[in-house]
Amino acid sequence: MKICLSIILMGALIYSCQKKTLETEINDQYLWLEEIESDQSLEWVKQRNIESEKVFHDFPLFDSLNTRFLETFDDPEKIAYPTIVGNYVYNLWQDEKNERGVWRRMPTTDYIAQNQDWETVLDLDKLSAQEGRKWVFGGARWLAPEHKFCLISLSDGGTDKSEIREFNAETRNFVEDGFYIEASKGGADWVDKNTLLISTDFGEGTLTTSGYPRIVKRWERSTPLANAEQVYEMDTLAAGIWPFTLYSDNKQYVFLYKWVSSFETELYYLNSDQFQKIDYPLDAQFQELHKNELIFALQSDWVVDGSTFQAGSVISFDLDESFKDTRKVNVVFQPDSKSSFASMAASKDFILLNYMQNVQNKLSRYQLIDGIWKGEAIKVPQFSSIFLLGSSASSNDLFYRYSNLITPTSLVYLNDQQQITLKKITSAFNTDGLIVQQHQATSKDGTLVPYFIVQNKEMLYDGKNPTLVYAYGGFNSSEQPYYSATRGIGWMEQGGVYVLANIRGGGEFGPSWHQAAIKENRQKAYDDFYAVTEDLIKRKITSPDYLGAFGWSNGGLLAGVALTQRPDLFEAVVVGAPLLDMKRYSHMLAGASWIGEYGNPDIDEEWDYLKKYSPYHNVFEDKEYPETLFITSIKDDRVHPGHARKMAAKMIDMGHPLFYHETIEGGHGAASTNRQQAEMWAMIYTYLNMKLNSGVTNVSQ
Repeated sequence: MKICLSIILMGALIYSCQKKTLETEINDQYLWLEEIESDQSLEWVKQRNIESEKVFHDFPLFDSLNTRFLETFDDPEKIAYPTIVGNYVYNLWQDEKNERGVWRRMPTTDYIAQNQDWETVLDLDKLSAQEGRKWVFGGARWLAPEHKFCLISLSDGGTDKSEIREFNAETRNFVEDGFYIEASKGGADWVDKNTLLISTDFGEGTLTTSGYPRIVKRWERSTPLANAEQVYEMDTLAAGIWPFTLYSDNKQYVFLYKWVSSFETELYYLNSDQFQKIDYPLDAQFQELHKNELIFALQSDWVVDGSTFQAGSVISFDLDESFKDTRKVNVVFQPDSKSSFASMAASKDFILLNYMQNVQNKLSRYQLIDGIWKGEAIKVPQFSSIFLLGSSASSNDLFYRYSNLITPTSLVYLNDQQQITLKKITSAFNTDGLIVQQHQATSKDGTLVPYFIVQNKEMLYDGKNPTLVYAYGGFNSSEQPYYSATRGIGWMEQGGVYVLANIRGGGEFGPSWHQAAIKENRQKAYDDFYAVTEDLIKRKITSPDYLGAFGWSNGGLLAGVALTQRPDLFEAVVVGAPLLDMKRYSHMLAGASWIGEYGNPDIDEEWDYLKKYSPYHNVFEDKEYPETLFITSIKDDRVHPGHARKMAAKMIDMGHPLFYHETIEGGHGAASTNRQQAEMWAMIYTYLNMKLNSGVTNVSQ
């Protein structure tokens, strides 16, 4: 009886959700713009692109910015960032002659010695020409320990969907009759030379509501994919599942990574041909495997055998003990109120931990000695943002890069004995007179919100300085103040003030900073953003006539909310690759996987708070808005371009002037090649200077 009742209730719930979705679709007169490649929607996009390109391309600043940006992207002296594979460093290099890039390698020792004798492994431009596709390289999964064979991911135009092909790095060819998996948002990794675990689109009913795989199969070489053995299946409401293989201490480990919901995961270990679930808090974030120790970043307190391990801590436990009734949990790193874990990398004998202290990075080297993690601080430049790069479980070689908002990026080699600065790029823009400061604003609820500001030390505090404010504020992602040539050339060199706001929703101060602004508390992130802009106005750095907002993806949602909630604050707004229709977002592409961040619009109580800030539902004909720039890509298969299309179309029909541009490839980043990147950023910074800094008409090198 209970089972029958559950089925009836579930049916009623499904009908109710379908009914609400249907009602939304009936009331949405711009729904046709969600048809990504229909003739009608493409014609609308074409017309908008013609309009925006004419304005921007005719402005004198555009050509000079485009030229400078492209020269910077194609610079032969830029850093070739390393990926360590066995005894080699691999790098994907793009320049004027290699638009889509060459995947190349050299021995790690030669790379450290700064030799330039690269060996081309795969030429993406030749491959694209041969196959009539616009291939974008998506990385490789290697068969260890030989590192001869790998599974290469290739996407057409930069989408999240990728083909997977077996490749021989020694012969530098795809393996004839080797493993091949059609394009999907899935993945594959090695069990052994003749066996893969794969998660992909196996046909009808094999994807989740988020568009990711829900089934994993074991595939033997030289057998039809249709005959692959199913080893795991999950329901459609979970986000997705992927296999992956790690290699540590001369041992291979095979796992399944199950993305349960936005911030919940499960990890399964292949043990004696059986997948066993590892016991840990669902919201803990798996980081590394080092000498049989699984390492996690805790997002909430975890009580084990009477001991409490605090949220924000980095902990580890022995993999074999994870299946026992009791286990020893070891603390690697425990933050204070002003610090937070950022990232880590594992080498053969130690791990390198990157953390932030008041949004400024620090590094420490840790080793597990007699069951206790012992740390040693690594001397790094002050006031710099640090990003960990290549590392390998088979050596102690690691690389990282550092920079700040006006200091060019440096590449550093580090091992257990020393660290050496290998390369520092030449400054791409004039930084004379520029200074970086950190201030804080008081948000609506009294929370102190830090922000970085770049300004000229001779700047007049007259409220007339062109100022651009950028923020993200979501998904526990920390915004760090790093060096950007495009931002420097396009904005700071033109006399613009740049502001990076570390608003809630991000991870700058640990899990609580993120959790303070999810779901029903989302408005706090937006209030933080307004507090920063109002603080700038209060300090007489700028005023609404000279103030711009910029955001991408979740930050594009932020920019859309700022546009509709506080148009009085801004003269320019860049809304990039955005979510904007918060009623439909969970039914569009990967949107269902973000319900844990935003909430479920199909539940009345949650739609009640979503509709209060959903930009698409809060734009009105009788309200005045800044002339906004919307930018997205037809190839974005993560955040549906329909968000930007529908919002722009609605505003145009209401009589609000705006600019709209949609790139033809590039996926969620809206550009795949250096030329595409240069044009896109030239358009963005031309717009910002037109609106906020109209005295600038040209830029010389």
